[in-house]
Amino acid sequence: MRPSPHHAHSARGLLGALLTSLVSLAALLTTTSVAQADTTICQPFGSTTIQGRYVVQNNRWGTSATQCIAVTDSGFRITQADGSVPTNGAPKSYPSVYNGCHYTNCSPGTKLPAQLSTISSAPTSISYNYVNDGAYNASYDIWLDPTPRTDGVNRTEIMIWFNKVGSIQPIGSPVGNASVGGRDWQVWSGNNGMNDVLSFVAPSAISSWSFDVMDFVRQTVSRGLAQNNWYMTSVQAGFEPWQNGVGLGVNSFSSTVNTGSTGDPGTPGGSTACKVSYGANAWQGGFTADVTITNTGSSRVSGWKLAFTLPSGQQITSAWNATLSGSSGAVTASNVAHNGEVAAGGQATFGFQGTSSGAFAKPSGFSLNGTACTTV
Repeated sequence: MRPSPHHAHSARGLLGALLTSLVSLAALLTTTSVAQADTTICQPFGSTTIQGRYVVQNNRWGTSATQCIAVTDSGFRITQADGSVPTNGAPKSYPSVYNGCHYTNCSPGTKLPAQLSTISSAPTSISYNYVNDGAYNASYDIWLDPTPRTDGVNRTEIMIWFNKVGSIQPIGSPVGNASVGGRDWQVWSGNNGMNDVLSFVAPSAISSWSFDVMDFVRQTVSRGLAQNNWYMTSVQAGFEPWQNGVGLGVNSFSSTVNTGSTGDPGTPGGSTACKVSYGANAWQGGFTADVTITNTGSSRVSGWKLAFTLPSGQQITSAWNATLSGSSGAVTASNVAHNGEVAAGGQATFGFQGTSSGAFAKPSGFSLNGTACTTV
């Protein structure tokens, strides 16, 4: 169990270090048991298990005021949420349910940590209950690290904000938009002093959704914030409240990690299904780019979205043979009517023109429909 230093929105390294040193003691003082309906947990780092496969944790670390959660057989709800913290700093807690390992507390039978290249898919589903008052987000936390660690702070944190209420914002700053899992997201990137954080913020509240965690992992790899030989250590879902929080709940949660891929260990989820050729012609203040997508898989691609991140200082001004979402930072190129079907071994091409400042560079990574591509 951990005091979640990873949710810092302000400098709190010393606090995180102090709290971390107390985790072992807190763990000894916490009783873990199989949950019955409406088991109440008020201990700051108290936890229990549900369905014999997930851990539910109170995880109150940012204030000394009382927080209690009622744990059901399918999730939990916050029943007491005293105290508040400034909305321009860190939240007061992260009550959550998870599959994986969190400060040495591993969920029963979990396959995590697992190397990204061995994970073929990681389907998950969630149903949230929201309230209209207070200040909070409803969010997933997906943790990645170069080592299969089961304790301490991981290197990279992926956050997926399903909802936000009040004047709060993710760590870092916005870097563009991306289409992931068939939805559009505003993307934020930053560091809280302990780990990198990549946040995907929904433009409007999502109450329930089923998706593949690996779609977000591949985005993170393509942006250089993780590598394909790293490990996923946990998949968590819950709330970060700053003010109030009573009534917030996870109605249901599921998380599965499917492993055993025999594909290319250099690509999350098995063999590479695409390669991208990026040819650029640059001059002082501007550039053009010609992009060729090759379908190296064994089946036809019907409709494509190619996600990539433009280097700093570059901005697209016009494009052909594709529809673009975003003009700087994170960009997604989608097919137009005449080039959406790409047979196995076939190609699709598009291009764009833009402005640039400073030394010219090419994007470092591409993903096609959520799958990382090789670059040639």
